[in-house]
Amino acid sequence: MAFKTLVAASVTLAAFSNAQSWQDKASSVDPTAECQVYSYAPVQAMIHNYPTIWTIANLQTADTDAVALFNTLNSTIPQIAPKGTPTGDFSNVTPTYPAADPDCWWSYHQCTTPKISGIANDVTRCPTPNTWGLTVDDGPNCSHNAYYDYLQQQNQKATLFYIGSNVLDWPLEAQRGLADGHEICAHTWSHRYMTALTNEEAFAELYFSKKAIKDVLGITPQCWRPPFGDVDDRIRYIAQSLGMQTVIWVEDTFDYEYPTLPQTTVDQNYQNIINKAKNGTYDTEGILVLSHELQNFTMSENMKWFPMIQQAFKWITPLAVCNNNTKPYVEQDYTYPNFEQWMSGVRNGTLLAPTASPNAPISLPFSSGQAGSVSTSIPYGSPTATAGVTGTNAAAPSGSSAAASLTAIPTSLAAVLVTTLLGLVSGAVLVL
Repeated sequence: MAFKTLVAASVTLAAFSNAQSWQDKASSVDPTAECQVYSYAPVQAMIHNYPTIWTIANLQTADTDAVALFNTLNSTIPQIAPKGTPTGDFSNVTPTYPAADPDCWWSYHQCTTPKISGIANDVTRCPTPNTWGLTVDDGPNCSHNAYYDYLQQQNQKATLFYIGSNVLDWPLEAQRGLADGHEICAHTWSHRYMTALTNEEAFAELYFSKKAIKDVLGITPQCWRPPFGDVDDRIRYIAQSLGMQTVIWVEDTFDYEYPTLPQTTVDQNYQNIINKAKNGTYDTEGILVLSHELQNFTMSENMKWFPMIQQAFKWITPLAVCNNNTKPYVEQDYTYPNFEQWMSGVRNGTLLAPTASPNAPISLPFSSGQAGSVSTSIPYGSPTATAGVTGTNAAAPSGSSAAASLTAIPTSLAAVLVTTLLGLVSGAVLVL
């Protein structure tokens, strides 16, 4: 009997090591089998065009158009010096950093409203009251099948912030996230403190995370979350120049600190958020909540608390849904429900099957804006709007005119980009 079990396990591991579709990798909830290393031909065909996995990105392996865009942008990037170290040691900065927080540095004072004109505010909330915005960082995790299965069983979608290095490490797991109907956003290439990086490194971290998702899943994300929340106006500016909306959070489960933080404390963090919902804290606005698919514990905690979250909150939605962003990607043939549809029970949009296309060109949308400025469309509603309830101050749905949803880039950047984009008309696509 033991021999038969061993043979069966060996066959399962062999099958997973030869997996070539996300369905193959979704067929087991045994972490040993799930995390069996495999070779995926599309990744092998593109890996030489990327930085080394889990190292801080630079542009040495980038295509010439990406390098040209960075060189065009670099002189316009706000003159804000890098802070601390990529591992988060800010001891040489915080003692002398001005209390007024001139850089809108989130790690210093949780600033989410940029001090530099023309940079979009961070998205931190679901506008509709009593809504839990389900956002999950650090994926794809090789052992996430039980968690993704659970979300399927609950007919629940989330916003998944994928790390570029993880996408190339576990490409089929990444494809499952899109195939299951979740919204996909970027979480940088190597998960470092972004304000510590040079302009080139920060640009490359965002560019290659965006590129990895495009190459492996076939979609171009327009949202990102800074690891540890570490962002300032310099980094926001670079992200916005790449067509990416910065997303933070209101509430934090601190699940990622386990086991340094005991389970009882993580449980209490979940309970505290639920208690706030019950006492009316979120009766005027909903929230985005930080959670992770970092390890079995973080995913198991989210599953354990999900029924209590359902009882305490009226709605649990992805970021795109609660902000009425039905087309969150550059590719317009992927659609998600708006909030009104979600309230009526619609959970699935129209999504193409995830398709790996090695070294696919990245489309960054630029359009000419007012007064000669150049704008990038970041289709998220106002973080203080009321979406899908009364229509008052509602976040503009994706069907609104392009001009209504444009976020202006500062004039200094515009002047440089006008030269780069000479000949492009409103709505044209710059292909990198």
